[in-house]
Amino acid sequence: MRLWKFFALALATGSLALAQTTITIATVNNPDMIVMQKLTPEFEKANPGIKVNWVVLPENELRQKLTTDIATNAGSFDILTIGTYEAPIWGKNGWLVELKDLPATYDLEDIIKPVRAGLSYQGRLYALPFYAESSMLYYRKDLFAARGLTMPAQPTWNQVINWARTLHNPRGGVYGICLRGLPGWGENMAFISTLVNTYGGRWFDENWRPQLTSPEWKRAIGVYVDLVTRYGPPGVTGNGYTENLTLMAEGKCAMWVDATVAAGYLANPKTSKVADKIGFAKAPVAVTPNGSHWLWSWALAIPRSSKKVEAAKTFILWATSKDYIALVGRTQGWVSAPPGTRYSTYNNPEYQRAAPFAKVVLDSINTADPTKPTAKPVPYTGVQFVGIPEFQAIGTQVGQFIAGIVARRTSLDAGLAQAQAAVEKIMKEAGYLR
Repeated sequence: MRLWKFFALALATGSLALAQTTITIATVNNPDMIVMQKLTPEFEKANPGIKVNWVVLPENELRQKLTTDIATNAGSFDILTIGTYEAPIWGKNGWLVELKDLPATYDLEDIIKPVRAGLSYQGRLYALPFYAESSMLYYRKDLFAARGLTMPAQPTWNQVINWARTLHNPRGGVYGICLRGLPGWGENMAFISTLVNTYGGRWFDENWRPQLTSPEWKRAIGVYVDLVTRYGPPGVTGNGYTENLTLMAEGKCAMWVDATVAAGYLANPKTSKVADKIGFAKAPVAVTPNGSHWLWSWALAIPRSSKKVEAAKTFILWATSKDYIALVGRTQGWVSAPPGTRYSTYNNPEYQRAAPFAKVVLDSINTADPTKPTAKPVPYTGVQFVGIPEFQAIGTQVGQFIAGIVARRTSLDAGLAQAQAAVEKIMKEAGYLR
């Protein structure tokens, strides 16, 4: 009897220990991540020894918090939501657990190659993609048809400017174009970097000298400021990805250039008032196609400071698997399946039927080249960012200067001169310039 009680107690204690393995995940507050949280009970049911604790933050706040946490080895999180900017830099620094020896059932070769490469450093993989994206143009087919306008397969920025002018109708509740204005290296500067690229500009020349007062930057920023102040919604400097997604889904934007991941949300009648009226086209180009559309992935990584690496790895493999994508397809509809990560998703007839945007998205991801982001040569990789640790500070500061130009607190020339001086200071202090 006593022996039976001992084993019962041991089993109970063992179960309790397993139940107490809690992993903490830091992520961004966008719709796809919210679906992942919603489906987490399915993971916990299949893995009863692991509990998941979520920390969900706005994009700018998430980046600041994770960078501080990992740089100080604070160990607040077991899984980090990071992107193609952080993964190679943090992997090089030894801050992340290398993801190797993955089970054959995971089918790593099914992960789209440019995405996998973007999350690696020197061939070593440091994060697995939850979803991946490029950028593209969303437009209202009904508004275009009403004005006799036709969207070509590859629009130009001159065409977009004319269409914004034609379709801008604030009294009718529709703005000509919505673009990111919220300051931040991953917010307004993600979009603006692609605009500068396609107008022939670059962040730095071959010797790391900043180029923010170049004619190409002035032209691109001039186009941007004209568009958002003449044909955009009010309060543009408060609008990032999430705010513009809401505006577009409510039918308040005639056009929007932003992340391809929004396509599923906009085409879903459960989340969009204009689901049957949204058209999809490649990101506009100006003088060069180089860098006109970005490559990004929100991905899951394990910091070396985590004490629960195996449990964290179990969750990451689940959340980025074919089975998870199928789970989303079954429970949320295939239009909501995480895009951009696996070839098998794009070969799935159910996804092809549900996602009219699939070809544009896959083509955009496959043609975004972070190694050739500009027409002129550059010493860096990255389309909508510069792949150096200093870029977070650079992009954030420049984003604030450009928001100041949009808000008319400073002129275009003065704002770019201030941005140039700020970037030169950072680059000198970091040792790039003497």
